[in-house]
Amino acid sequence: MARLQAIWQTRNAASLALLPFAGIFATLTAVRRAVYRLGLRKPVRFPVPVVVIGNLTVGGTGKTPLVIWLARYLQSQGRRPGIVARGYLGAAEDWPQPAHPDSDPAEVGDEAVLLAQRTDCPVMVGPNRSAAVAALLVGGQVDLVLSDDGLQHYGLGRDLEIVVVDGQRRFGNGWPLPAGPLRESVSRLQSVHLVVVNGGTPRPGELAMQLSEPEVYALMDSSSIEPLARFAGRSVHAVAGIGNPWRFFELLRVHGVTAIAHPFPDHHAYREEDLQFEDDFPILMTEKDAVKCRRFALHRLWAVRVEAQPDAEFCALLEQRLQELKRG
Repeated sequence: MARLQAIWQTRNAASLALLPFAGIFATLTAVRRAVYRLGLRKPVRFPVPVVVIGNLTVGGTGKTPLVIWLARYLQSQGRRPGIVARGYLGAAEDWPQPAHPDSDPAEVGDEAVLLAQRTDCPVMVGPNRSAAVAALLVGGQVDLVLSDDGLQHYGLGRDLEIVVVDGQRRFGNGWPLPAGPLRESVSRLQSVHLVVVNGGTPRPGELAMQLSEPEVYALMDSSSIEPLARFAGRSVHAVAGIGNPWRFFELLRVHGVTAIAHPFPDHHAYREEDLQFEDDFPILMTEKDAVKCRRFALHRLWAVRVEAQPDAEFCALLEQRLQELKRG
C-alpha cells in the first residue's frame, strides 16, 4: 500500500499505465450514483438523522478521530448517538453485529472496537449499512446515527455528509482508482455539506481540523495516560497498520521521538511474532493497532492517542445543520 500511495501522489509512468482501468472505475462509480440520483433505486431512509463521515480517497485521512469527537459532542448536547461501521475484515458469520469495548476485533473489525471503547455509544457493524442502522435503532435508544465511512454507500439514506481530507496528501494525482487514490471525483465535494481538512491549510469552503497533542498509555495499564513527551529523545519501535502509517511515524518524529518504522497493511491481523524485536526499546502503536495487541500482554507496548479538534466554524455550521434537521 505504501508503494501505491507514493505512485498515486504524482502522474507518472506507473499511474499512467493504469489510467484505462481508472476510466472504467470512474464510469461505473458515476453510473451507480446516477441510479440513485435519478430515482431508479431508492436509498433506505430512517426516522432519525443519519450523518455520514467519509472521504474521497483510499487511505487514512483522520476520519475516525472526527467520528469519536462528533459522538462525544452530540452526547454533551443531550443527544443519544449511535454508530454504524462496516467491520472491515471482520470474520463474524452473521451480520449486523453489535461491537462492544471488549469485542474481538477479529470478529467485528478493529475500528468498531475502538469506537465502542472511546465513545460509550452503541456501535453496530455490518457490510450492509442500512441493515446495521435498522438493527441499531431497535429499542429506540438512539436518536441520531453516525456512519463511520459509507460516503459511497448510496443505498444508505443520509441527512448530512461530512468529508475529511488529508491536508498533506489531499487528492494525490487527481485520478480515480487504480491510477490514483480517488474513490469518487473531486467534484463530489460540491454536493456534501461540510469539508474538513485534517492538518494543512484549508482552501475556500473548507474547514480546519487539527489533532491534539498526542498522549500515550501502556497497553497493560490503560488507566495511566501521559504526554508523548515521555519518549522524546528516545528510540522506539513504531508500529502502524493503518491507511497512512507514515503519518503516524511523522507524528512521532515531530515530537522528538526517534522512531524505527514498522509499517503493516491497513487492518493488519497482528501476531505476537510481529512485535518480537531484538532489543528492548518500547513499542509505540496507534490505538487502532492497540485493540488487536492487548491480548499479547507485553509490558513494553504503548498506544498513542490523539483527539480531533475541529475549528469553531465547523462547530457552528454543524449545530446549524442539526437544528435544521430538528425542524424537519
